Amino acid sequence: MSGPTDYGPDSGGRVKGVCIVKPIVYGNIARYFGKKREEDGHTHQWTVYVKPYHNEDMSTYVKKVHFKLHESYAEPNRIVVKPPYEVTETGWGEFEIVIKIYFHDPNERPTVTLYHILKLFQSGPDVMQGKKTLVSEFYEEIVFQDPTVLMQHLLTTTRQLSHGTWKHETDFEDKKQKALQSILNAKNKIRYEISDLKERVKLAKETIVKFKAEITKLQTNNPASGSVS
Repeated sequence: MSGPTDYGPDSGGRVKGVCIVKPIVYGNIARYFGKKREEDGHTHQWTVYVKPYHNEDMSTYVKKVHFKLHESYAEPNRIVVKPPYEVTETGWGEFEIVIKIYFHDPNERPTVTLYHILKLFQSGPDVMQGKKTLVSEFYEEIVFQDPTVLMQHLLTTTRQLSHGTWKHETDFEDKKQKALQSILNAKNKIRYEISDLKERVKLAKETIVKFKAEITKLQTNNPASGSVS
């Protein structure tokens, strides 16, 4: 496969009319120790990560991933240059992690920045007791609109990352279907409410017409008496 240097520093310009979408998954898993660790008070081991949604090697187009942890860690800036793009640590508190993805072609864009709140605590009894791993991950898409010639080449020449089954902790297809069903249910509910409201408005208008007709009838049958001089 051709390397990034084969295209020169200017990346050969941009490919107009081309849009390439790379779906990714980012988030963290965490497991409770079962008790507070005596030496540092830490209660959980956790791993924060960025990985491809599909089974492909992101290092083809990703140069590095920068994880910015809380300042209380001795080395809060963690740089990962090859898969798996993840950082494993221990701790006791939740905080925001800034994730920056850098690409092999700097002319494409500087970075893609993600913000993730490290999740350690959950109400489920198995998670609270450390019997089950907590999962907090999200689906995102990186869109390359009119990519550089180099970036188009890198994005379209990825290879498989694993020869085994590729799956995530979260069933995003199931979540997608449930979300679509919820949207459909909401649309149907709104459609019904609009129809019901139209019927009420129609009934109100008909009632107003009837009242006006009754008032006109009463005024016709009982004309106002003339004034007495």
